Amino acid sequence: MKQPKLTAVIRAAGDVIHIDDATRVLDVSRVQAAKILSAWAAQGWLQRVGSGIYAPISLDMRGSDQAVADAWLLVPALFGPAYIGGRTAAEYWDLTEQLFRDIVVFTARPIRDRVKESGGAQFTLRQIQESRIFGTKSVWRAHTKVSVSDIDRTVLDMLDDPPIGGGIQHVADCLDRYLHKEDSNTDQLIHYADQLANGAVFKRLGFLAERHPLGQALVAACKARLTKGYAKLDPALACDRVVTRWKLKVPANWIGASGHDQ
Repeated sequence: MKQPKLTAVIRAAGDVIHIDDATRVLDVSRVQAAKILSAWAAQGWLQRVGSGIYAPISLDMRGSDQAVADAWLLVPALFGPAYIGGRTAAEYWDLTEQLFRDIVVFTARPIRDRVKESGGAQFTLRQIQESRIFGTKSVWRAHTKVSVSDIDRTVLDMLDDPPIGGGIQHVADCLDRYLHKEDSNTDQLIHYADQLANGAVFKRLGFLAERHPLGQALVAACKARLTKGYAKLDPALACDRVVTRWKLKVPANWIGASGHDQ
């Protein structure tokens, strides 16, 4: 059975425990609280998921590497201010049926590595200025409020960084589903893109929208915002062909057989 003191700390802290939680509940110093939490982790009741941060381990997960059933719970404590986005948010908003192992997180904290493992989960990180954290929704997971990009910001982020969206083909598939959804808002999408002020986004969006029967309004908006210079359709791919009207470098297999895309 759990110790009464541990139960009290978990009840007060919620899904994630910080040293300050134990300090407050147990009325001990931070040094003592850190030692107590470390001891509970050694006994298998908690798992250390970050510096001075622990997650309670449920009985059915004891002995495994996974601390919590829902790794989203760790995001605010480990990376906040932050939001879940990219391909992970695309899954959440039903823009794709593809499942990804990692959780994509946009964080305003400095990061050393783009991939971090914690609590048995893998997080793919992208650093972002805090002023650029907009277009998010708050969702409750257990007792923790987590921010996730809304459906329009999700599409925008994937256009801004196609690898974060699972590659440009997957981004195009997500855009197709987005354009067919009742809750999509192309005016909001363009508004967000204006806020982000990345010309490559309009080039990629215009090119993809032009190929879609529901994309004509987006085509007009992107043409009106076309900037100088050339961008790649997907920076992770070899883009050796040029679509001059969109000032976009694309892989050869994205050019139609007739060459009309050039």
